[in-house]
Amino acid sequence: MNILIIVGYTLFIIYSFALGYVTLFCLLQIHLLYRYYQTKNLSFISPVLKIKDHDMPFITFQLPLYNEKYVAGRLIDNIMRIDYPKDKFEVQILDDSTDETNLITRAKATEYSKMGFNVECINRANRSGYKAGALKEGLKHARGEFIAIFDADFLPKSDFLLKTLDCFDDPKVGVVQTRWEHINQKDSLLTEMQAFQLNVHFTIEQKGRYNAGYLLQFNGTAGLWRKTCIEDAGGWEADTLTEDLDLSYRAQIKGWKIRYMEEVTSPSELPSEINGLKSQQFRWMKGGAETAKKILPGIWTSKLKLAQKIQATVHLLSSSIFIFVFILGIFSFPLLFFINPLGIETGKFTIFLISLFAIIIVYYVANVRVAWPKQHIVIMVLKFVVIFPIFLALSMGLAFHNSLAVIQGFAGKKSSFIRTPKYGTGKEGKLFKEASYFSNNLNWIVIGEGFFSLYFFIAVYYGWQHDMMEFILFHTMLAIGYLTLFLYAVSSKVSK
Repeated sequence: MNILIIVGYTLFIIYSFALGYVTLFCLLQIHLLYRYYQTKNLSFISPVLKIKDHDMPFITFQLPLYNEKYVAGRLIDNIMRIDYPKDKFEVQILDDSTDETNLITRAKATEYSKMGFNVECINRANRSGYKAGALKEGLKHARGEFIAIFDADFLPKSDFLLKTLDCFDDPKVGVVQTRWEHINQKDSLLTEMQAFQLNVHFTIEQKGRYNAGYLLQFNGTAGLWRKTCIEDAGGWEADTLTEDLDLSYRAQIKGWKIRYMEEVTSPSELPSEINGLKSQQFRWMKGGAETAKKILPGIWTSKLKLAQKIQATVHLLSSSIFIFVFILGIFSFPLLFFINPLGIETGKFTIFLISLFAIIIVYYVANVRVAWPKQHIVIMVLKFVVIFPIFLALSMGLAFHNSLAVIQGFAGKKSSFIRTPKYGTGKEGKLFKEASYFSNNLNWIVIGEGFFSLYFFIAVYYGWQHDMMEFILFHTMLAIGYLTLFLYAVSSKVSK
């Protein structure tokens, strides 16, 4: 057989397999949407706890911080406004900072201690174990029956405990997770795109899994743990970059349940600039792969139901979707050269458009129907029509960056826990670019994104010149996605 024919069929098989994987992933999202609506009317809104009518349990708030001078004080102030008797909770400021954040947190601790609050700063000599290490150290001294965890960029509402504690009336509930809100969603295109995706996770995915009885996750913050659950599951471990996902699964394998409260929201700040977003994405993608590698053997040897095992596998491997999106893009261009010689009937690929329609439906429901502030439906639909293709292009552009993270996770390559800097919502772009945490580094991944942008613009040109329109829209979106990420990075480099 001619070597070119072998190459052509190899490209076709790899492309078809990747396309099938992406389609299956999208159909599984539709399954979660079905589960989201299937029992949605049966879900309940936890009644607000009445302080006078209960013997209130003692609560420990853990606030893990590392170099968060712009938001640390704001977080502590919000915690102290929690509607709960001050003699019934303590606050652990787990501050591993190496900058003036230490001065801020110590001043806040002193201020609120004089007002009668139980608050202390716990500073470690090193960042061993990063966030997991800080939480583990704090747990040694925690007096609370329940442990509430909030990252630096959150602004917990005063009724957080009153709306969540009743869930623990079920002794099998080990974790309560609330839905994230985004206080700076409208600040920029970048924050709009992040909220657009996170809204899917915190509605369709989390509540869909909860309604169906599948395993789900604690999201690292804006949640409440039963202390005995943490201990029974083996405690916080730092061998993955997603210690929250890891402990969540170990707890559920042990028989504990996670109660997801879509109806209770916790405001938070999204990354304001591209390097912060990428560091967060890299940590989530790599940590997800590390956790999958660690946890999946235990999932399949556990006593969980088969449906739970399958869905847990899909969930833990979900970051792998970026690898297949990357493969789709890279292999689609050379495949153009073989469509006519091999007689490939590209019309048959249209069946895979079902994946696009599936994702459109999922994102429409999560954002327009659920998460977005309510406006006239025409305005909301028009906004969705504008945002969705931009989001899709940027998501495909992140495929290279995120694929590298996933591959490193599965390969076992270790790396540091890189925090995502936050600057305090309401600051103008100029101000956060002047902030000391602002990173304007260009690395080889950025150069790669610039290269792939050029690669796909050439693919668009070739398809146009030879009247081969099969992938022209796909290649155009890829070119725009990679170019946008490249320009964001270059812009950050020259702006400081």
